Parts: sequence; structure tokens; C-alpha cells
Amino acid sequence: MASGPVPGLVAGAAQAQQPSPPANAPPPASTVPPPAVTSPLPTTTAPDTAKSGTGPSTAPSATQAVTPPMPSPPPGVTAPASRQTLVAAPGDANDVDEVSLPPKPAAILSGKAKWEEAVPSLKAAFARIEAELAKAGITPTGRPIAVFAKTDDDGFQYEAMIPVAPVPDSKAAEGKLAEAGSGDGGPLRLGTTPSGKALRFPHKGSYDEIDGTYETLTAYLDAKDVVVQDRFIEEYVTDLKDRADEKLDVNIYALVK
Repeated sequence: MASGPVPGLVAGAAQAQQPSPPANAPPPASTVPPPAVTSPLPTTTAPDTAKSGTGPSTAPSATQAVTPPMPSPPPGVTAPASRQTLVAAPGDANDVDEVSLPPKPAAILSGKAKWEEAVPSLKAAFARIEAELAKAGITPTGRPIAVFAKTDDDGFQYEAMIPVAPVPDSKAAEGKLAEAGSGDGGPLRLGTTPSGKALRFPHKGSYDEIDGTYETLTAYLDAKDVVVQDRFIEEYVTDLKDRADEKLDVNIYALVK
């Protein structure tokens, strides 16, 4: 292999041959142009060497260019709190898990519907609860829930619920709900969500396909010889829009006896 001079050694030797400058002499000015002049980046404007570079730069910083400042909320306005599910920890999308449902205060509206009208009826019930809670000044805190009390081949009876913040005076709150009532259907009342040991079955997909999840649920209970109460709970993790919404996310709870 051919050998050649080592640049570091050559530079060191050259420096050794030059006389040492006085101790108080200023350092010599560099004649090497800065990298921004010789190799400017695509987003870098080459500096004007004819002007002095001692003044402050008016160009925006990288942070300002990439991340614009967030607008401040109007005075007195706060961001809405997220609605919590009955069980904070999410379940396994492909498995059943045992959970403990805590009792939570809720606004409740009873109703009934035919199976083909399930989604429109539940949507209307939840919309009415939300509207009357707003009029009464009661804060909703949880996701909408439907408790199916009685079912048959034609239809079902249900209790639509939305968990709310604790109210110090339930009678006064129910009076406000009565005043805010629309007069359509039965009155809203305050109560608690179902509680106790339960099995959670996830359903992800359209409401038209939820029967398949209930078949899986029934087969699981039979295989495990688990006895449950004669009511099921559906908690809508995403908004109930229509029967064909493929992005629907529902927690189905079966309360263990």
C-alpha cells in the first residue's frame, strides 16, 4: 500500500516552524467563509457578506416555523372534560374480561322500542337526556348506557342512562329536570348505574352485527357455566349514529349473579 504524508503531522510541523506570537496579541482574523455561505441549506438564505452580521436576526426560529402557537381560549371558557366509561381500563378487543362496575349517579329515561327502531329510539333518548341536563345545569360525566330490562321477539324495554356529576340535593336536581322536561315520553329521574361483578364483552363494528357478539356471549356463558342476571348493559364508547356505522365501539356487560 502506498504511503503518503499524514496531514495532521504536516500541519503540526508547519506550526512548530512559525514563531510564537506575543502573549497579548489578538488572534488573527479568519479568512475562511462560514458554512452558510459555501454550502447553504435549501431552507437557508445565504447571508449578505457586504453587511455586518452583528444585528439580531429577524427570521423565525425553527420552533416557530414548525409549531404555531396555540390560540388562547376566550375568558371564562374551559375545555370540556372527557366522558369516562364505567371501567376506566380498556378491555381486550378479542377477549372477555371480568370487571367490577362501580355505582355512578346518572340521569335515567325509560322507554321501549321495536328491534328495527332500536338505534333511532336510543339516539332520541340520549339526545333528550343531554338537552334536559343542559337546561337543568347538571354536568354529564360518562358515556351513554342502555340497560335492556325486558326483551321479546317484537321489541324491548330499556333504561337510557347518562352518568352525571354528584348532586348535593337530589330532590332539587330532579325538580330542575322536571322543569326542563319536554313533555314527550316519561320524565327523567336521577338514579345510579348498575353495579357489581360483571363480564365485559367488546363489540367493534356496526349495530347490525351486534347479534353475533351476543351469540358469542351466550356461548361463553354456557361453556363456563356462568349464571347472569336477566338484563344486559350496552355502553357506547363511540357515539351511536346509525345501524351501519362500522366504527361503532360498544362495551356489553353481563352482571353475574
